[in-house]
Amino acid sequence: MAEPLPIAYLNGEFLPLREARISPLDRGFLFGDGAYEVIPVFGGRPFRFGPHFARLTRSLDALRMRDPLDLDGWRALSQGLIDANGGGDQYLYVQVTRGAENGRNHAPLPEIERTVFAFAAPLPRPSATQLAQGASCITATDTRWARCDIKSVALLPNVLLRQQSIDAGAAETILLRDGWLMEASASTVHVIVDGEVLTPPNSHLILPGTTRSVVEELMLGLGIPHRTVPIAEATLRAADEIWLAAATREITSVTRLDGQPVGAGVPGPVWQRTYRAFQDLIKRLAGTPW
Repeated sequence: MAEPLPIAYLNGEFLPLREARISPLDRGFLFGDGAYEVIPVFGGRPFRFGPHFARLTRSLDALRMRDPLDLDGWRALSQGLIDANGGGDQYLYVQVTRGAENGRNHAPLPEIERTVFAFAAPLPRPSATQLAQGASCITATDTRWARCDIKSVALLPNVLLRQQSIDAGAAETILLRDGWLMEASASTVHVIVDGEVLTPPNSHLILPGTTRSVVEELMLGLGIPHRTVPIAEATLRAADEIWLAAATREITSVTRLDGQPVGAGVPGPVWQRTYRAFQDLIKRLAGTPW
């Protein structure tokens, strides 16, 4: 990932990122007591703005936190941050913690002023070589907690799982629990069998993916069959194609899994159609209201 862009937002103020400071008693720092969102921005326009911030509100609700801003407030914050950093292709990282109290108490949960922090960074776009070759992934046992549907800032298990892929020279770690596919350390996983796109059902063990919902809409428009269904490890390993979907990955073809080729070992035909449709969608949305 490229270095963040210079201007950040902290508790009502746009300021240089290097000058942003929080209290060491902030509960996000002490307990990981907070939630976050990542929003891709194409040509200065946030992609799926409403669904991203609806998911943030759901995560905060699950953490028994009131959302400190309404949708118009998040819109103003996002627009200000995008403009302050020059527009174009970016991604926004937005984090809300319960705030800073005078002490370190597990409970009761204090009703204190939230800490709201956001920054922007250049949006990574895949190179022609990456698109032609696809990505290599490994599998690992899902060792995360039992509320993966909350986009919590407490991401140490995800970090350690992702490091496994880095150590193996791979792009991502795909997670298995009791012989069933969950998701990846920072991505939704789609499995293609006989031209049909399969995705594991949402649950407390899977984060509802915003880009995943885009994939489902594209399937409908392209006439490609799609089902949400539990996916066994054996089905994953025998798949014709595997994709990753995430805000900063778009839709990525997985061409090697645990050192073995997926299908023909190159990005497959269903991915080719879907990726083109995704790029067409981005172009159609350029300049439209959000």
